[in-house]
Amino acid sequence: MPAHATTREDDMSDAQLTTPRVGMVGIGLMGHGIATNIQRAGWPLAFLEHPGNQPVDELLAQGATSFATGAELARHAEVIILCVTGSPQVEDVLFREEGVLQGLQPGTVIIDCSTAIPSSTLRIAEAVEAAGGRFLDAPMTRTPKEAAEGRLNLLVGGDRELFEAQLPLLESFAENITHAGPVGAGHQLKLLHNYVSVGFSTVLAEAAACAERGGIEPGVFVDVLAQGGGAGTVLERLRPYIQARDASGFRFSIANAHKDLGYYLAMAGDLGAAREAAAGIDKVLGEAESGGHAQATLPELISLLGERDA
Repeated sequence: MPAHATTREDDMSDAQLTTPRVGMVGIGLMGHGIATNIQRAGWPLAFLEHPGNQPVDELLAQGATSFATGAELARHAEVIILCVTGSPQVEDVLFREEGVLQGLQPGTVIIDCSTAIPSSTLRIAEAVEAAGGRFLDAPMTRTPKEAAEGRLNLLVGGDRELFEAQLPLLESFAENITHAGPVGAGHQLKLLHNYVSVGFSTVLAEAAACAERGGIEPGVFVDVLAQGGGAGTVLERLRPYIQARDASGFRFSIANAHKDLGYYLAMAGDLGAAREAAAGIDKVLGEAESGGHAQATLPELISLLGERDA
C-alpha cells in the first residue's frame, strides 16, 4: 500500500487527491485480479469499457470509473496498465483512432503487462516517449488464481529509476518482481519463460497420452515423474488432469499457448537463435487449435493427443 494511502473511510478522499490515478485496459481473467488488488491497496482506478472484460460491478461499487475510449481513459490517469492478449491488441489500443496515445498526458507512465513480441515493444516504447509518456514492459507469469491473490510474478523492462518509482504500485498485485533490464527485456524473458513452461507442458501431455495408451496407471505415472526428472511446477499443474480430468487449476488455453510459441519463434528468428524444438511444439499446438480446440485448456491437450491416431 502506498505510504500515504489509508483504509480509514474518513481519510480516503485525501488519499485519492495525492495517489496517482491508475487506468487499466483489459479486465480479463488476469486483469480483473490486478485491478481488484490495485483498488484494495488504495489507488483510484479507472478502466476501459470492453465486451471482453470480466464482471466489473464490484470494481464500480468500490469507486472505479469506466471510459468508452482509450483517449478518455488516458486523460484521467497518471499510470496506465495494459493487460491484453498480445502485440496486435497492444498496438491497436494505443494507436487506433481515439486510442490511448491520443489522450496521453505529459509524464504518463504506460506499463504493458501483456505478452508481446520484443521488436514491437521497442517500437511502442519509442511512440509512447515521442508522445510525452514513459514506458515499462512488465509481463507476468503465474495464473488467474495468483492474480486474484495479488501474487503474480512480474518481469520488468525499462529505466531503472522509473521501475523503482513504480514499485509500490507493482507490489500491490505482484509477489516476485524482477527488473530484467532495458525496455523489451521483460518481454524477452516472458517469452523464454513461456516457451519453457508451455514446452514442458506439451511434452508432458504427449507422454501422459502415451502412458494411458500403454495402460500405465495415472497415479503411478505421476509418482514416478515426481520422484525423478519430471518433478516440478508443470507436473503439479497437470497432475489433477492426469489423475482426475480436472483442468480447473490451469486455465491457459491452447490458443494462447500457440500464440506465445509463435511470439517465441518470431523473437528467436529476429535473434538468429536455434528453434527446432520450439517448431515441433508449435506444430502440436497448431494442429490442436486448427482442429477446433482453440479454447480448450492446456491440460486438455492430454485427451486430444490420446484421441489422435498416429
